[in-house]
Amino acid sequence: MIRHAEIQDLTAIEAVYAHARKFMEETGNPNQWGKNHPPRATLENAIAARKLYVLEEDGQIHGSFYFAIEEEPNYRKIDDGSWLSDVPYGVIHMVASDGTIHGFLQQIVAFCEQQTKHLRIDTHHDNKVMQHVITKNGFSRRGIIYLVNEDGSARIAYEKLGE
Repeated sequence: MIRHAEIQDLTAIEAVYAHARKFMEETGNPNQWGKNHPPRATLENAIAARKLYVLEEDGQIHGSFYFAIEEEPNYRKIDDGSWLSDVPYGVIHMVASDGTIHGFLQQIVAFCEQQTKHLRIDTHHDNKVMQHVITKNGFSRRGIIYLVNEDGSARIAYEKLGE
């Protein structure tokens, strides 16, 4: 079941992100999240804003992600491509699982598509696993965006425009 994250979930959520960072490092992507991304304050703010979600089964949290229908400042400028549409869209960020759930992104996409059929997501060029899973879930590569509020690093941008 996907539900809004609550502040009492924070320890379990941090454990999920720790597992994801370790997996990313082991699969050739040590730099995207480094040693402590996302920071606790980011998670707390997303929980307070009701934009952080968890996947829970049998009382255990197995995954977490950020979702909101909002303009993403990092998506205002796109190089080496273009967006399919400028109509309002949902953004998916900070996708992480503990590795025990098969098809986690598929579940996220289905959940988000209940709220909007226009979705955007991005990932690091070293995150080959996520790139594969994103395209497997019907997203098309749209170009390169840059993290304007962070270090300016590049990300591969994807979009899915359903019917």
